Amino acid sequence: MTSRRILYIGGTGVISTACVARSAEAGDEVTVLNRGGRGRPVPDGVRELVADIRDPDSVRDAVGDEEFDVVAEFLAFTPEHVAADVARFEGRTGQYVFISSASAYQKPPTHLPITDSTPLRNPFWGYSRDKIACEDLLVAAYRERGLPITIVRPSHTYDDTLLPTSGGWTDIARMRAGKPVVVHGDGTSLWTLTHSSDFAVGFCGLLGTPAAIGEAFTITGSHTPTWDQIYGWLADAAGVPDAPLVHVASETMAAFAPDLGPSLLGDKAHSVVFDTAKLRALVPAFGTTITFDEGARRILRHLDAHPERQRNDPALDAAFDRMVAHAASAR
Repeated sequence: MTSRRILYIGGTGVISTACVARSAEAGDEVTVLNRGGRGRPVPDGVRELVADIRDPDSVRDAVGDEEFDVVAEFLAFTPEHVAADVARFEGRTGQYVFISSASAYQKPPTHLPITDSTPLRNPFWGYSRDKIACEDLLVAAYRERGLPITIVRPSHTYDDTLLPTSGGWTDIARMRAGKPVVVHGDGTSLWTLTHSSDFAVGFCGLLGTPAAIGEAFTITGSHTPTWDQIYGWLADAAGVPDAPLVHVASETMAAFAPDLGPSLLGDKAHSVVFDTAKLRALVPAFGTTITFDEGARRILRHLDAHPERQRNDPALDAAFDRMVAHAASAR
């Protein structure tokens, strides 16, 4: 395979780190551009450019007039971000890859599985609506001018550092303290979890692929446990296999902890199962190799080895206590 010149904007986050590593292992000429010093280290041989992607002058100084086979954008969240990229890279890349979100798909979904052609609509979460607006801008540029875009929609993608639950480390601290742990809904809704190393297989398989131009792809694994299973595996990994779970309606959780509302009501409260046949037709190697029972063990091993990353939120902990009391009073 011919080496490709790939620019990752970001490149040191939960999802992008694994993609950068896979591109480097494939022999691509990889550059990452970010503000530096904030994320994970990059692999040997990867060039680092330090610039603030929101500062046109610093990006211009860092990138100059270089051209790339692929520009992979992990740090664009609004149409303004994408418009700046288009102005900067149009005519200088053979493929602009935008990281959207599977949360952009219709909520609540009218039927499962969700496919790449499922309508995009999320009235609950501004983050998702912004991603939809970004996609609209890019699709228009593709239709009108032939901008070589590829849109990628990840669902919940994690690595060994990231807990998937609404409470994060606060949930683990509650388990180990013998306190009830709040689970949204009745715990039976399905949630798709994808390890970043599996995601990277699908993502990198699309880079430099002509058939991916002008297309959108869902990149999610096939592992869809219930939320009760997810919390149970985390409890096992935390050494508290009998941790008590208390089920609270998502709307009630949002009332007690408003910061949780958008991501709960606009994403996690709904069962999601995805059909990735379109991706797998182009990238046959894509699949699920790490399921969350193993993922939970990896996360707890990592966080137990790095206590500085164990961030307990006292305000959220108190809100969970109020939710538990409310649930008990409603019985």
